[in-house]
Amino acid sequence: MKKRGIINAQLAGYIAALGHKDLFLIGDAGLPIPAGVPIVDLALCGGVPTFEQVLDAVMDETVVEYYYLAEEIVEKNDRLLKYIKETLTDTEYKMIPHNDFKDMTKNVKFAIRTGEFTPYPNIILRAGVAFLA
Repeated sequence: MKKRGIINAQLAGYIAALGHKDLFLIGDAGLPIPAGVPIVDLALCGGVPTFEQVLDAVMDETVVEYYYLAEEIVEKNDRLLKYIKETLTDTEYKMIPHNDFKDMTKNVKFAIRTGEFTPYPNIILRAGVAFLA
């Protein structure tokens, strides 16, 4: 039995299979995921697990070089925006309209559904590499 890190077998496998520049998503309980995109559904009930819990677990095991957020998070969920920026310090990002964000989800390798029930707690992450050039 794995004794630390992500123990969800499906999620651990998807993370292990990430290649440089692959996109993947962490989203709230209601974000529509396009047909054909594999979903790791971690949602248990409203608020469980939180977006923060999932982001922290993923960041402990993944190199991220870039991320995308819906620009609406600025007005609707400033607390979470601050958390994301503190967690992904020195990582470049782009804010895009929520409708463009939803359209971009068609290009993710997989999606992780959380139990988050706050506005716009969605992020598309781009995998980096763990070695130096």
